[in-house]
Amino acid sequence: MEHRQAEFPPSYDSVVNHNTPPPSYPSLQTLSATQVQPCYIPQPVHQTPAPCVVQTIPTQRSQAPSFRNKRYCYGGSSGTAVIVALVVIAVWMGVRYGPSLWALSEKEAETDTCPTSSVNCDGKRDCSLGSDETRCVRFGAENELQVMTSKSKDFFPVCAEGWNKTIADQTCQQLGFKESYESVVMPTSSSTFQSLNNQFTNTIQESVNISTSCSDQQTVSLQCSKCGKPPGSRIIGGSLAAEGEWPWQASLHFQGGHTCGGSLVAPHFVITAAHCFPKGTAGSQSPGNWKVYIGFVSQLRLPTPYSVQQIILHEKYDSTTKNNDIALLKLTKPASNIQPVCLPVFGQTFPPAKQCWTTGFGVTWFQAESSSTDLLKVDVNLIDSSVCNSAIVYGGRITENMQCAGDLKGGKDSCQGDSGGPMVCNVGDKWFLAGVTSWGDGCGKANRPGVYSNVGKLLMWIYGKMQQARP
Repeated sequence: MEHRQAEFPPSYDSVVNHNTPPPSYPSLQTLSATQVQPCYIPQPVHQTPAPCVVQTIPTQRSQAPSFRNKRYCYGGSSGTAVIVALVVIAVWMGVRYGPSLWALSEKEAETDTCPTSSVNCDGKRDCSLGSDETRCVRFGAENELQVMTSKSKDFFPVCAEGWNKTIADQTCQQLGFKESYESVVMPTSSSTFQSLNNQFTNTIQESVNISTSCSDQQTVSLQCSKCGKPPGSRIIGGSLAAEGEWPWQASLHFQGGHTCGGSLVAPHFVITAAHCFPKGTAGSQSPGNWKVYIGFVSQLRLPTPYSVQQIILHEKYDSTTKNNDIALLKLTKPASNIQPVCLPVFGQTFPPAKQCWTTGFGVTWFQAESSSTDLLKVDVNLIDSSVCNSAIVYGGRITENMQCAGDLKGGKDSCQGDSGGPMVCNVGDKWFLAGVTSWGDGCGKANRPGVYSNVGKLLMWIYGKMQQARP
């Protein structure tokens, strides 16, 4: 059997110099000819005004399928002279304003240190970045509030006795939201509870005690935002998104051009993909180089942008395998007038073959010369990981933090420029963020569906980082 060397999906890591050859990408183990052999090598094409153009070139390995991150190229330029000038300016600014310019970016490089005496979920911050207190709250079915304490060592529902709007607001603020949206009581069959103390303190985990009784078996159902209910109606069978149809959709602009998508999940926070911020691209991890546009449907009619205060990348993101491909952006001011998408609740799953939707401003066909100026949508069916990991699809490359979606026959997929954007699934009357557009082989090819970061598997990381960076 013929074997060929394979590579994982490359990142469009930098603005490519017109006079230098394209970068090489790390190779991995040898795979059989029936498995995917990615070899997409970017190179600039004719430049057009922003949004920037996709970078493509015919390759000597044209017979092999080509992998790509479903991300768009970094801001277009008008030639080598402009790039050189920008580099010179960037170096001068780094020397002149370095300490203040990169302060927030460097802050992300801090290591969270915890003393040996640290205790998780006791309401007292022991670790330098507070990670010991960031994974103590979650939401179960029907948004049941569940809390873990240092004494309980597990998550239990919060008894509704003594609960009020003030405590609800403080709990949501602890998780990085502005306030609570709705707080109601719900019945439970649990035999163990968290009962409120006499007075609410700094955190909910510090304000409850484990208990075996709860008045009338009534516990707290808490929603921290009105989410997932856009006012517009869906255009059945269409491809253009209607105004207000996907209000949480974000467009991330790097130095003036659309680069990636994103999803508003709370007034201050946007979820996107970690590969949108490659270390190899100068300034890509500097918050000041990014603008975020939310709740619009045309790049030709951009609303007022939001500035980025902090870029938070998953610490275990692997740029080779694309595992843990998720990032969180903290905005400098809240997007209070835009409805966010709902995050899944703990344990919520979306069954294989369920029809979901992905949206973005990416290209409409692989190796197209420019991205779409209009927000586009496409329905995609969820694909079981066992199928996606089969030899004829992705041959074992799908981790538990990934979700495949599309059509194995081809034709429905996200593409370059859509990276970081949402894949949402409707349950009841709400839209939930099921995936973050990450990578794939080509666009819309048979047996090469899109691969998305599985939000449900990354929930605790999301809530933990929102709590650490809360306003």
